[in-house]
Amino acid sequence: MKLHEYQSKLIFAEYGVPIPQGRVAATASEAKQIAHELGGRVVVKSQVLVGGRGKAGGIRLAKNPGEAEELATQILSMEIKGLPVRKVLVDEAADIEKEIYLGITNDRAARRPVMMASSEGGVDIEEVARVTPEKIIKAHIDPLLGLQGYQARDIAAGIDLPREHWRAFGVIAAGLWQAYKKSDANLAEINPLVITADSKLLAVDGKMVLDDNALFRHPDLADKRDLDIEDDSEIEARKYGLSYIKLDGDIGCMVNGAGLAMTTMDVIKHFGGEPANFLDIGGGANAEKVAAAFRIILSDKNIKAVLINIFGGITRGDEVARGILAAMEEIKPEVPMVVRLVGTNAEEGRQLIADADMITAETLAGAAQKAVAAAEGGK
Repeated sequence: MKLHEYQSKLIFAEYGVPIPQGRVAATASEAKQIAHELGGRVVVKSQVLVGGRGKAGGIRLAKNPGEAEELATQILSMEIKGLPVRKVLVDEAADIEKEIYLGITNDRAARRPVMMASSEGGVDIEEVARVTPEKIIKAHIDPLLGLQGYQARDIAAGIDLPREHWRAFGVIAAGLWQAYKKSDANLAEINPLVITADSKLLAVDGKMVLDDNALFRHPDLADKRDLDIEDDSEIEARKYGLSYIKLDGDIGCMVNGAGLAMTTMDVIKHFGGEPANFLDIGGGANAEKVAAAFRIILSDKNIKAVLINIFGGITRGDEVARGILAAMEEIKPEVPMVVRLVGTNAEEGRQLIADADMITAETLAGAAQKAVAAAEGGK
């Protein structure tokens, strides 16, 4: 889950990271009032969860409150990469002398978080890594010990930060680590962290990506979700506790278990098909949950066939079959359905499915081949 810039920076500030004075506005008149309170010279920044806001004209400098109102009017009427601008952040303008990048993310290979910094701030860190990787300084963080003072100093030295700023940099690095850890984030970055004309460090931009699987611990953060960037089907799936991601293929997938779902998609690809979605219904495939999954899958107009691949462990295969049949009666799909049931009471479940004149398979390979053939027949 991505957070907006203003949301990320407010979290950073909770942990001692200095940010510009500013507030978010939903109207041009609000932007004008905020600019007046801040002394006039402000930056008006669109709040949309995409990159390239500045290049698209979504970040503008205003010299006075009247100009802030005009720019906010323009920006609030924009769409940036297909997303409407609903809010702007009005920040006090900073006199910038130097831009730095500072961020933390997960290093899966090292199995621990890594703090990265670069003297080349204000640009995409991916571009810096591609062109001048030697300019990125890294420090892996032991999650039990946390970020150590010497690590922050090593990073500061590595990016040639003047020694007079090391103490302030250490405070900011420690604050960013706390924000990352306590928010269960996958990414927390300041780009840029700037040195101002009066020789202070200031986080003028911020970004956080949170771990969806940890949001149950952070209901206050979950409420900050921006639905504009999400597919309607993904929003609907969340209501029923389903994990759903829309893809570009034409074979719908309904599977219980994330690993099994990914394997199912791979096998469909192996036999020449294209999966239309990732969908994990989890445990307990009752009729209501299965019906919701069917509705979500079939809302995709590209669907030519659906492959249902259920492993019955604690869940009994015959109960799953009855749930599928009840859902079919409610939804009445018009595309072929291929069902593979294995595990507890799988034979009984397959018999119920076969009696309803649905396509069944005992192996995943067989089910995938039948689904691919059914999709090709529907083209």
